[in-house]
Amino acid sequence: MHDVIIAGGGPVGLFLAGELALSGCRVLVLERDEEPSAPLKALPLGLRGLNAGSAEAFYRRGLLPAMTKASGVDEKRVGADPEAVQAPAPREVSHFAGMILDAADIDVAALPDRLPGPAMEGFLTSLEAVCSVLTERVAVLGVEIVRGAPVTAVVQDGRTVTATAGGREFRAHWLVGCDGGRSTVRTLAGFDFVGTEPLFTGYVAQVALAEPERLSLGFNLTPNGMYLRTPLEGYLGMMDFDGGTFDRSKPLTREHLQSVLRRITGTDVTLTDVRLASSFTDRAMQATTYRQGRVLLAGDAAHIHSPLGGQGLNLGMGDAMNLGWKLAATVHGHAPDGLLDTYTSERHPVGASVLDWSRAQVATMKPGPNAPALRQLVLDLMSTPTGTTHVHRRTSGLFHRYDLGSEHPLVGRTAPDFRFEDGTRLGDLMHEGRSVLLDFSGTDGLRTAAEGWRGRLRYASGPVRDGLGLEAVLIRPDGVVAWACEHASDGDTFEEAAARWLGSPQR
Repeated sequence: MHDVIIAGGGPVGLFLAGELALSGCRVLVLERDEEPSAPLKALPLGLRGLNAGSAEAFYRRGLLPAMTKASGVDEKRVGADPEAVQAPAPREVSHFAGMILDAADIDVAALPDRLPGPAMEGFLTSLEAVCSVLTERVAVLGVEIVRGAPVTAVVQDGRTVTATAGGREFRAHWLVGCDGGRSTVRTLAGFDFVGTEPLFTGYVAQVALAEPERLSLGFNLTPNGMYLRTPLEGYLGMMDFDGGTFDRSKPLTREHLQSVLRRITGTDVTLTDVRLASSFTDRAMQATTYRQGRVLLAGDAAHIHSPLGGQGLNLGMGDAMNLGWKLAATVHGHAPDGLLDTYTSERHPVGASVLDWSRAQVATMKPGPNAPALRQLVLDLMSTPTGTTHVHRRTSGLFHRYDLGSEHPLVGRTAPDFRFEDGTRLGDLMHEGRSVLLDFSGTDGLRTAAEGWRGRLRYASGPVRDGLGLEAVLIRPDGVVAWACEHASDGDTFEEAAARWLGSPQR
């Protein structure tokens, strides 16, 4: 019997499997598809963007070099100058409903504290690249993957969960559904899934055009929808505001795609070939809770929305980073009371915020007399430093804050990449997936107190380049600051924070 079964071997399921295995859990992944590779995962239709928060997650697990290499990205483009003493200004900012913003307008002084490190920016990649890196990782960690095994039944008895897949039964103490927007685990386990119905059907396709110069590159809003054309191997995207009525079980023919393209563009442009195509909608739905007994959800199984702004993959990666260490602590029996429930309480609001962000973008694009006026208003606001900064904060994956009950501005946020004078960085200390206590003053009391959580906590001390006015910081395995203080001799509050997140100390 396994500790955890994960239904779904996509990026979220594989990242979560790695997090659990890193903590010593016995993990089984049940994947529907027979083969790991698929045309829709490769470029161009598999194109995805990892935001800075996801890049930071890969960095903290020692996977950033492999990820940038698989994506064909220069590591130097992602990180800061190794000798930099201040975090560089962001080089890119996401778009909003196709409205491109200028990163030079970001008010850096209005952003929470960051320190220079190897992961400062997001980058473009593909599902194929992400899955290849994560598949190699879980193989090294001993995770078992069973392919060609879609889950068809789920039964839990209060102590274990049995999943039927591929005609076989598999038992574990926990089951996590990472099986996508049409999650069978979510349905079988009885999760409520609520939200708003679609306004459009979207299409992405790899095509050949008779006269490609007739269609402008970039995002193009028209009276009938929007299209996106890029030079990437004939990549074409379209949004058809049909109320989401297109039957997505039907094959995507050249004739249908050409009809949609002509209606949206108002031209008689001709598609001479369609090599590959897929459809989606802006249906925005979310599970009301991410846990039902011993069954949990992550990624698209927990929330779906339109791909506008490219936040879906990143939202799921954040789920996996948050859930992995909490579920592992629960499996090993040292989780403090209520720790697993904080997965829903912390991640559900983040998911709801992304769904609303998606809905807001659709509202500025809907054909009709009102959306253009709204769109111009939004564009005017976003073209200011305050507006551009707001979009960057919402989309970079770096600046959301969990409410951990502290007024300290760093607590609940992702930790800056503190660098010791010997060159060691916080990210270097997080490869094992444990909590980290940084003691910049080498206080005997903190060192002694940390011994109570040996095995669950990594203690590091010494002077740092820039401690941001702090003397000690406790960082959770997901990189979130759990406790920070200006006076490291105040060991009582550290022990309270450690007990809250790591459980009772060893006696």
